[in-house]
Amino acid sequence: MTTFDRVKKLADKQKISILELEMKLGFGKNSLYRWKNSAPASDKLQKVADYFGVSTDYLLGRSDSPEYKADTPKRFTVEEALASVMSSDGKPLTDNDRQILTGIIEAYIKNKNDAK
Repeated sequence: MTTFDRVKKLADKQKISILELEMKLGFGKNSLYRWKNSAPASDKLQKVADYFGVSTDYLLGRSDSPEYKADTPKRFTVEEALASVMSSDGKPLTDNDRQILTGIIEAYIKNKNDAK
């Protein structure tokens, strides 16, 4: 089953045509039909997945379940993780503390990757 076939199946379930879907998502006419023979752009694939509430893996045929797994852990960057960290006295980290912790975490990650 192609990506287009999966999109068509989802559209049929919601009783909308491919043309209506293209219009709702702001895609060019017949752009989804091209997915029969070519790989979709990642941004467009994500828009379709978000519209139907399914994973991009399902649309690409890498999963047979259309259900989006909300329990998939989000991966944070070092900066995002440190944004929620407080110092031991409950105050936000200073820029200096943040730089030191970033260096420690990056060194740890590099060491783990080099050990593989």
